[in-house]
Amino acid sequence: MKKNPQTEANKRWQAKNKERAKYLSARSGARSFIRDHALEEDLDELMELILERKQVLLEMKINQDGM
Repeated sequence: MKKNPQTEANKRWQAKNKERAKYLSARSGARSFIRDHALEEDLDELMELILERKQVLLEMKINQDGM
């Protein structure tokens, strides 16, 4: 059976870019969950987590810029 060249290229890219592929997969899963499955309680919890993460990233940026 002949393999699709695009599928093969995608597999090669994923093998060479494991961390990026993992990041993109996680991001896609999060978006799908929010869009298609999340309940109001889920969204409230996610908003808290998002705000906490933004604070961590802001502190990291401040520490980086201050050095």
